[in-house]
Amino acid sequence: MRIRMTRRPSWGVPWPSKGRTTAPRRAPAGALGVPPRRDPVRGTVGRAGGCGSGRRRAPAPRGRLPGPDPGPDGARPRGGGASGTRPGDPCRRSSPGGCPPAPRAPRPAPRTAALTSRPARAVAARRSRSGSGRLPGRRGYTETAPVGGGGSPPGLSRRSGADADGPPRSRAGGGPRAAGAMSQRQVLQVFEQYQKARTQFVQMVAELATRPQNIETLQNAGVMSLLRPLLLDVVPTIQQTAALALGRLANYNNDLAEAVVKGDILPQLVYSLAEQNRFYKKAAAFVLRAVGKHSPQLAQAIVDCGALDTLVICLEDFDPGVKEAAAWALGYIARHNAELSQAVVDAGAVPLLVLCIQEPEIALKRVAASALSDISKHSPELAQTVVDVGAIAHLAQMILNPDSKLKHQVLSALSQIAKHSVDLAEMVVEAEIFPVVLTCLKDKDEYVKKNASTLIREIAKHTPELSQLIVNAGGVAAVIDCIGSCKGNIRLPGIMMLGYVAAHSENLAMAVIISKGVPQLSVCLSEEPEDHIKAAAAWALGQIGRHTPEHARAVAVTNTLPVLLSLYMSTESSEDLQVKSKKAIKNILQKCTYLPALEPFLYDAPPNILKHVVGQFSKVLPHDSKARRLFVTSGGLKKIQEIKAEPESLLQEYINSINNCYPEEIVRYYSPGYSDTLLQRVDSYQPITN
Repeated sequence: MRIRMTRRPSWGVPWPSKGRTTAPRRAPAGALGVPPRRDPVRGTVGRAGGCGSGRRRAPAPRGRLPGPDPGPDGARPRGGGASGTRPGDPCRRSSPGGCPPAPRAPRPAPRTAALTSRPARAVAARRSRSGSGRLPGRRGYTETAPVGGGGSPPGLSRRSGADADGPPRSRAGGGPRAAGAMSQRQVLQVFEQYQKARTQFVQMVAELATRPQNIETLQNAGVMSLLRPLLLDVVPTIQQTAALALGRLANYNNDLAEAVVKGDILPQLVYSLAEQNRFYKKAAAFVLRAVGKHSPQLAQAIVDCGALDTLVICLEDFDPGVKEAAAWALGYIARHNAELSQAVVDAGAVPLLVLCIQEPEIALKRVAASALSDISKHSPELAQTVVDVGAIAHLAQMILNPDSKLKHQVLSALSQIAKHSVDLAEMVVEAEIFPVVLTCLKDKDEYVKKNASTLIREIAKHTPELSQLIVNAGGVAAVIDCIGSCKGNIRLPGIMMLGYVAAHSENLAMAVIISKGVPQLSVCLSEEPEDHIKAAAAWALGQIGRHTPEHARAVAVTNTLPVLLSLYMSTESSEDLQVKSKKAIKNILQKCTYLPALEPFLYDAPPNILKHVVGQFSKVLPHDSKARRLFVTSGGLKKIQEIKAEPESLLQEYINSINNCYPEEIVRYYSPGYSDTLLQRVDSYQPITN
């Protein structure tokens, strides 16, 4: 049954053309609950399945616009029947009773030329996406009408826009615009390759600089002049890696560090240190540290280029790594001399370093404590500057920190503060470091032991009262145990500490003896291979034995005197060791009354030592009859008679005092040549006959 529509549908479908067979129009897709379907050819929306045939409408021929073929004048037929039939449309019949056509979208304006052969579905899809119905993005595309089609004659080209009068273009590109795009890619590729080469270069140099065997080759190749412009590279990664490579090279030796200074690299680093990101700041501070560590002159060059103010600003950075790098560089600058340390102080670094030791990062605490130690060690004024900002209290709180390296730096800083004066030492003691610091003498880390001994030594050397405080806290016994548990330079501060304590008074020296410090010092004197440690042990033994005969006897019974004598007479001993040994022997001999320990010196001691030995015998023998007898039986009296001394010399006076302790016959008996005299008397003797 056919229904004739009497008015225009409300959904916007136009009235059918006059003279064409009309059919009831279908509702728009989705209006009756049927999901919409887009026709890829016309761009219309209809119900799934089209008309009742159940088949999809065949696509339009390739290169043809939808709808009837245009006539020779470009107009489309308006009537029904065969004139309104599309080729290949199975749903349209020429009879009046045929299936009604599907609704169509508004047709584009008639075109005089048809498209060349292309896939119809893709062409229709592209047209549906464009507003004008033309293929988008193909301005230079040549359109040629197919053979037998209407519109323009075959071979007639049509191009739109401003390119209509130009030569035809290939669809594959190659025109001016395509060539320009390709050239742009090539240019960018050149820059990318250059950036990649720079990155690879600085990374390889930084890697090679970690191996000492490569340093000379890199230096001869002029690596410094090649790295310098890369510090100002536009790529941050290249800047940072170039700075890292420079730091590693400058860290190796003094010549490369001087090359950094002479190459005017420091001003670039200082400028970038204030402007760049945190990664570059750390690398630049590393270069400054590597340059400044070698000599005071190089450190002064860093100061002259204005780096201190920038480094101090970096101490206020939010990044802990930047703070650490800046503190490290400041410490390396300050460690050389008092002038450079004062420059660091004047830049305002000390309060910020004290704040850094309060930060939670352990690495930052270590470096800040080390920098404070380097500043404090030069003069009492610099140490007082550190004390005035409250550094001692914060340092003392970290003595028991579980991190060994942090304890090492904290103990060093306290030692450098305490060594200058009694007042500073007392301020350190008032921070209640005893007996807490004694636990560090048993630490597993050797350098913690050494720095703890150094701190105790720097406190003990000032006054007897401070030494007595250490003795009362058990410090002497703890130091002696520490000496016995370690070797080499780790022993040195403890050895000197015992000498300082013993030098103050008889009671303190006796405290060292009671704590069995003398045998431990004798072991160090005999076993240590280095002369400066032996010299320290000899000095400490001399300080212990110089007070009273009891102290000297405590040293002499350990068989220390012959060892000291051999070290003094050895040609392999250093000058300092010889001086210390000689002084220790004199100190002990002048108080020693233990004659069995003195007798070996009668045979081996040089004249400058022998007179002290003979002098001790001259003091003891007049008052000890048992000693006089032992002196004769041991051969000591005979040895005294063999000594050739200048008349009226001090040694001759000592010999005469000893001879006066014995009968004249005994003295003559042990005198050299007395046996010959007796033989002569035998020869000249006339026997008595009856």
